[in-house]
Amino acid sequence: MKELNFLNKLKKEGSLKLADMSDEIAASYLIKSDNCIRVAKLAFDAGIYENAVSEAYYSIYNTVTALFYKCGIKCENHSGAVVLMLKLFNLKELHFIFAEFKKDRIDNQYYLPITDNEAITKEKCNGRILTAQKFSAELRAYISKITLKEINTIRERFEELW
Repeated sequence: MKELNFLNKLKKEGSLKLADMSDEIAASYLIKSDNCIRVAKLAFDAGIYENAVSEAYYSIYNTVTALFYKCGIKCENHSGAVVLMLKLFNLKELHFIFAEFKKDRIDNQYYLPITDNEAITKEKCNGRILTAQKFSAELRAYISKITLKEINTIRERFEELW
C-alpha cells in the first residue's frame, strides 16, 4: 500500500504518467546506458570505484527508462522506477538488482564509508559493472521481444494501480 501511495503522489505531481510509446526515445536511452557503462569502465581503470558504481547504476536506470518509453510510460523518479519494475513488469530478479544498485549509488554518492568493509573494493566494483552489463543485456532482450499486446496490458495495469 505504501508503494502505491508513493506512485499516486508521483502521478499527481506529474512525475509519473502515460506518454506516447517511442522506439526512438527508447533507443536514445539505450545509447545513454552504453555510454554510462563506458564511463564506469574508465572510472574503474582509473581506480575511482565510487564513480564507477554510480555510472553502473545509471546504465541500469537508463535501460529501465528505455523500457518505459517503449511502453509509453514516463517516470521521472528513480524510486518510482524501481517500484514499477515489479508492479507493472513483474521482473523480480531485475527489480532486486535495480533496487540494490540504487542503494549503492546513493551510499557511494552521498556518504563516506565508516569502515573499510563499507568501501567499494576493486573486486566489488568490477562485479557491479559486470552485473550492470548482464542486467542491460537481459532487459534489452525483454524489450526486443515485448509485443504490442503485452504493452497494452502493461498500460492497462498502470491505469489500474490507482
